[in-house]
Amino acid sequence: MSDTLLKLAHQLTEAGEPFVLATVVWCERPTSAKPGAQALIQANGKMAGWIGGSCAQPVVLREAARILREGGEPYLLRLGAPDLGIMRKDVRVFPMSCTSGGVLDIYMEPHLPLPQLILIGDSPVIAALRQLASVIDFAVIQLHSADLSKVNIHEQTCILVATHGQYDEDAIEQALRSPACYVGMVGSRRRAEACRTYLREAGLSEAQIALLKAPAGLDIGALTPEEIAASILAELVQVRRRGSEQATTAANAVAIDPVCGMEVEIAHARHISNVEGRSFYFCCPACKRLFERNPQEYLVQPER
Repeated sequence: MSDTLLKLAHQLTEAGEPFVLATVVWCERPTSAKPGAQALIQANGKMAGWIGGSCAQPVVLREAARILREGGEPYLLRLGAPDLGIMRKDVRVFPMSCTSGGVLDIYMEPHLPLPQLILIGDSPVIAALRQLASVIDFAVIQLHSADLSKVNIHEQTCILVATHGQYDEDAIEQALRSPACYVGMVGSRRRAEACRTYLREAGLSEAQIALLKAPAGLDIGALTPEEIAASILAELVQVRRRGSEQATTAANAVAIDPVCGMEVEIAHARHISNVEGRSFYFCCPACKRLFERNPQEYLVQPER
């Protein structure tokens, strides 16, 4: 890693900011990037370093955004023909859009801060969660008020409210208006319904209210505070591994580039063409130009 990327990686790690380090590990010429080429991609889409030109860069950026959003382990990204280079079932393969061909194998290595668990209140369940959550790599913060304004809440944040009715509603309202991936409340079903009624009167949408897990935790027949804490931790692991309801939205929808066959994330597509009332999405300007010269060439499927 170059000194510039090393310093940037250190700064982001110290600040608790997620990033992806992409490294070219193998290539089949012609490619502009060669083995050892590296790029660091931040959550805001900024990229430092070099990982290839207009054929490779859009896919790397999109894949980096996906893994930062969804979480996951490092994996191998292949751009080009699937029958070359290293063959394993955990390789994600995308066609290379460049007409010159070439194949790149890129190791995608996410660096994610520990998921954050904010515990609001002071109860035996909260005390048990403080002890257990760190064992499964949660960074735990406990608050004794409903004020969340001084806490940095992001998509990897889970919030658990257990104030015994003292300020449940205020804390949950703020939590549901945040980007937190999980909001739960410890309490009875009757108490949960009363809280939902308050949230409707406070102006939250039904979609926002539906994100509230109340009573919190998986149904494992838990009775003691420690057992309830264990059921909540099991639910948090489920959210972390499967993704939150907020993450599985239409924002993740993809289209197929009709020229090269590459997947294009619709929400962030930069190259779009409209023909006969239909929208088509492209990985790069070259594919868009080729399509617009003769759309019918790509819309008519060849006979088999």
